[in-house]
Amino acid sequence: MESDDRGETHTVETICLIGYRGTGKTSIAQQLAARLGWEWFDSDREVESETGRSIAEIFQDDGEAHFRNLECAAVAKVLAGRQRVVALGGGAVLRAENRQQMAASAKVVWLQASVETIASRLENDPLTASRRPNLTTDGGLQEIRQVLADRSPLYRECADLVVDTEDKDVVAVATEIHERLHLTSDGT
Repeated sequence: MESDDRGETHTVETICLIGYRGTGKTSIAQQLAARLGWEWFDSDREVESETGRSIAEIFQDDGEAHFRNLECAAVAKVLAGRQRVVALGGGAVLRAENRQQMAASAKVVWLQASVETIASRLENDPLTASRRPNLTTDGGLQEIRQVLADRSPLYRECADLVVDTEDKDVVAVATEIHERLHLTSDGT
């Protein structure tokens, strides 16, 4: 259960993690779901599983608009159930229907980290280059700064809770979310 400002409690049945790539959404979703005894899902992995292609390949072959359509279907699918922790792709907030779906079905947690930390995490992730496309022609720090500036208002609009992942491991962030949402081990 979660307590609101009036002290009333509400059951949290779905937790949705949003934020820029490299903020730890997938790893934290796995950790938090294990702690709660829930399922976890990753919308990007759902798209890749459905298509048999990486996101980078979809962007290259079919364009971003096609990927966003696939992502929209994946978001609806992964948010349709209960007792699940969902990691959404960093750009899922770009579509109004995704934002509406999140608001209607989940407690939304915006995971944050500094531009430099995100860049370092992405550089050290061997799968980033093969699975994730550049989002601007600049790439690197400039791309992260630009895309974060564009998306931050949407992340803020969606977020019920903001958690800084800077200098924290996955367990610490999952624990913080668990405590700040006032969840018991079964999510109630």
